[in-house]
Amino acid sequence: RSQAHAHTCTQHTHKLRSRVTYGIALLLYCHLPSMQLQYLYEETNKHFIIPEKNFKLLKGEESITTYTFNTHYAKHTFCSICGVQSFYTPRSNPDGRGIAPHCLDPGTVTSIKVTNFDGQNWEQSMSMDSSITLRSK
Repeated sequence: RSQAHAHTCTQHTHKLRSRVTYGIALLLYCHLPSMQLQYLYEETNKHFIIPEKNFKLLKGEESITTYTFNTHYAKHTFCSICGVQSFYTPRSNPDGRGIAPHCLDPGTVTSIKVTNFDGQNWEQSMSMDSSITLRSK
């Protein structure tokens, strides 16, 4: 990882604001519906993972709506006004946060590396490469 840096995150309604500590080079995990069909889908879950201690919600707790499904390990948090997901608690890293890069305020990221992850076949993907779990340590 690159040297730690404080990034601020704001979604477009400015109801939620947070600070995350991470390097200036992002390692994004891209959860795709199916690795073989990845180019057919525009919507993917792109995020980078940080330890919980590196996340601070600065504004907007009252504007957060949380959604869970299936195993209820993942906590999907959305702005209750606009529906944007700027952060969440991932199933793979319940001790961390997944941060959506599109909510980072501009000017603090120098590079991005994307790692694809087949979220539709989560258990199989985790058995092939569980390194994602180390990102919240």
